[in-house]
Amino acid sequence: MRFAGNVIWFVFGGAFIALMWLIGALIAALTIVGLPLSRAAIEMAKLSAFPFGKDVVHVRELDGKGTTAITALTGTIGFVVNLLWACTFGLGLFLSYLIAGVINCIFIITIPFGLQSFKLAGLSFWPVGRRVVPIELANEVRKRNAEKKLDKIRGTQVATQRG
Repeated sequence: MRFAGNVIWFVFGGAFIALMWLIGALIAALTIVGLPLSRAAIEMAKLSAFPFGKDVVHVRELDGKGTTAITALTGTIGFVVNLLWACTFGLGLFLSYLIAGVINCIFIITIPFGLQSFKLAGLSFWPVGRRVVPIELANEVRKRNAEKKLDKIRGTQVATQRG
């Protein structure tokens, strides 16, 4: 099903959208300042070309690094770049994907394409700091992060109950 969905998506617009993202990545890379945006645009191109069977996770979920001076600095830079992106191209792309998603959800057979459009809408509005990974890896990362948070909460509760 993933393969068929990806082929249909690619033929009916995914290739064009991915190419547009790659051109945007090239333009952003030429400015040097836009390198974080260039990386994000490449991730968007990967997802825009073949979205079925892939999901998006935040880079901090994926690498497991906590908050350090470096990650805080890169997070701040990413926030600023995302804010600039959202105020310029992001809003237009977001609305375009949103409209495409609504149109695709009109017919039962195209609902999966509408759901992919909604996923792309969210990512196109705030792309910096996100990575495209197989859906199984995304689920595993989220599961492990949830287990760590639960262990932390339980550890705090046990210490509170003892004290």
